[in-house]
Amino acid sequence: MSNAPLTNETVHRVSFLDKASLHIPILRILQADGTTYENAVLPVIDKPLADKIFDTCVFTRVLDERMLGAQRQGRISFYMTCTGEEASIIGSTAALDKDDVILAQYREHASLRYRGFSTEQFMNQMFSNEKDLGKGRQMPIHYGSRELNYQTISSPLATQIPQATGVAYGMKLQGKRNVAICYFGEGAASEGDFHAGLNMAAVLKAPVIFFCRNNGYAISTPTEEQFAGNGIASRGVGYGMHTIRVDGNDMLAVLAATQQARAYALEHNAPVLIEAMTYRLGAHSSSDDPSGYRSKDEEAKWQQHDPVKRFKLWMINKGWTNEAEEATLFERYREEVLAAVKVAEKLPIPKLDEIIEDVLDKPTPALKKQLKELKEHINKYPKAYPKSAGRL
Repeated sequence: MSNAPLTNETVHRVSFLDKASLHIPILRILQADGTTYENAVLPVIDKPLADKIFDTCVFTRVLDERMLGAQRQGRISFYMTCTGEEASIIGSTAALDKDDVILAQYREHASLRYRGFSTEQFMNQMFSNEKDLGKGRQMPIHYGSRELNYQTISSPLATQIPQATGVAYGMKLQGKRNVAICYFGEGAASEGDFHAGLNMAAVLKAPVIFFCRNNGYAISTPTEEQFAGNGIASRGVGYGMHTIRVDGNDMLAVLAATQQARAYALEHNAPVLIEAMTYRLGAHSSSDDPSGYRSKDEEAKWQQHDPVKRFKLWMINKGWTNEAEEATLFERYREEVLAAVKVAEKLPIPKLDEIIEDVLDKPTPALKKQLKELKEHINKYPKAYPKSAGRL
């Protein structure tokens, strides 16, 4: 991308631009039957990497299946699935270095698994028990791991976008050869933080990859009711950054785009925007009923674009897996997740004193006062707080 001053063609009659003036192609490498398009340029990928990607796909599908069921049984309070968006999340994470920093929205648990988050760690977080890294302070699926360079998820939309710019700019100032990647949905791109974060990254030349999962809906609001422009990719161009639109259900296209986006961000100390066109096959969350705003025919159509099935067929065509191996992997993870659920749900919650630990270097007098008042309240009404009353 040139840093030369803007030059404008001179015209002598009124000539407006509209959204059709910007042509944005979509990158596709992998077809639905597992074959690649003619003349497609594949990403850097070998069998060990493909195996790890597919293993993460299967685990994520099983985790979503089991934990949504656990929520329906009242064992956890809340859940959000990744189903249908695995290629966008896993394909992009697979292109990163382990020291690149991930700032997620809330549907990217597959990226955490790819980096090595254990089944037990997932369960401990969702059950908010004493082994939860977040010490029970967060809702289920709001993960974080310092060890895996995965910043803790925040519920409010888009707050991670300007934060990602700051993280990337900080690494640049420290001379680190790493990027930050920031995940968000197209609904979050309607927040003010999106515009502030992208503009700041472009001006400061921060090595950050903004990864938009355009899955068609912001909860129940379809894209045509969110914006009138040419998707989210056009905004990246508007902010002066390298931009690409990819088929978000194509694992190889996402991997290739992110590999090259990372290389560009590091070489030029500059941001990149990736818009992945995908679809949320499940509900927005365990509290949502998508039948109220989309049809079964629409869902069935997108089932034909299942990213995990497409990638599996590619691996079968390569001779790298088969249906029997997949079935064995699914069954192993079903047993593993169920066993981990039974252990995690029986562990006690964190001790109440931990609620103010490691928030600040030392708890302030105000925090200590609040903790004292909280304990007095629980002691007064122990039946209302059966778990907490036993952990004072």
